Amino acid sequence: MGMEIERKYLVKSQEWRDLGTPVHYAQGYLVADGERTVRVRIAGPHGYLTIKGKSKGISRKEFEYSIPLDDAVELIQLCAVPIIEKYRTRVFFEGKVWEIDEFEGENKGLIMAEIELNSEDDFFSVPPWIGEEVTGDFRYYNSQLAVFPFCRW
Repeated sequence: MGMEIERKYLVKSQEWRDLGTPVHYAQGYLVADGERTVRVRIAGPHGYLTIKGKSKGISRKEFEYSIPLDDAVELIQLCAVPIIEKYRTRVFFEGKVWEIDEFEGENKGLIMAEIELNSEDDFFSVPPWIGEEVTGDFRYYNSQLAVFPFCRW
């Protein structure tokens, strides 16, 4: 069984910008009903299909599969809500990978960082460019940002 254990934060400064290479992401949701999400993602030249369960604390079931890029392009056209577009930069900090998402479109101006953990009590150091924690705030879930974009808050 796949499990995602993740914490999310707002980014408060630009110090991370030169620490990695941004990759364009486009993703849409075939299902996003609060109990589960089924997401189609194009990350650079790669396609993915991801199924996630409902969050329990900072954990939830997650199953992600590589799919052909052509299939991802076709599937994203079937998505029910607007497509999320962002640039993701992977940054290594004190032995952990942080993924920084800089959103485009109606979510422009929102920059978030995520860290995936091995367990809920996994220790990690917080980089100086990390701000307020937003883990558990549903407004910051990508599936919610597709329906209620940042510019409308």
